[in-house]
Amino acid sequence: MDSEIKEEVPVHEEFILCCGVETQVLKCGPWTNLFNEPRANKPKLLIFIITGNPGFSAFYVPFAKALYSSINGRFPVWVISHAGHAFVPKGKKILTTSDDSKAQKINDIYGLQGQVEHKLAFLRTHVPKETKLVVIGHSIGCHINLEILKLAPELPLMLPTLGAKK
Repeated sequence: MDSEIKEEVPVHEEFILCCGVETQVLKCGPWTNLFNEPRANKPKLLIFIITGNPGFSAFYVPFAKALYSSINGRFPVWVISHAGHAFVPKGKKILTTSDDSKAQKINDIYGLQGQVEHKLAFLRTHVPKETKLVVIGHSIGCHINLEILKLAPELPLMLPTLGAKK
């Protein structure tokens, strides 16, 4: 029965342009654009998963669905790929925001520091400032999570969640 519930969890796939690079974002729940949500429906918290290497977001879908189900769908759960690690299918629309054109150019976006800056740019342009964040990192995503804590004290981070394989 538990697996039946997880199968019913809506997962929305988006490809967005973040810092000039196509990025896959998988979103569990009805929320796709937090800025467009009516105030009454806007979630107060976002669970944000930063992948390990190679940054394949689909690997985390069962975990994201289970997490979303366990919180009874109260908050969105988003999984972000690393910059340059997702292939955009032919014919799939790439979403852009006006804020992305204002994002600072990242010299080494495919390097570790560039990946940190990529996640920060995404959070700053796609998540409203009043939305609290629970950031979950796996493997290198843990390191990125810790760097975000250091570099962006203005983000409303609740508690970092770090996970590594034993």
